[in-house]
Amino acid sequence: MGMGDDIKHNAEDMKGKAKEAVGDATDNERLQAEGQTDQAKANLKKAGDDVKDAFTGDR
Repeated sequence: MGMGDDIKHNAEDMKGKAKEAVGDATDNERLQAEGQTDQAKANLKKAGDDVKDAFTGDR
């Protein structure tokens, strides 16, 4: 995985955590759910890149 992709995925994960925290603090269930979704997307992208790297040897 390229360093740029890693940074993007981590930024998306942090954004999701922030949204979820704000949602928790304000009792906003929609914002909590959006944050969890953003985190899940980031984790899926990371996993996909890890699988791709395993096959191409880009570790």
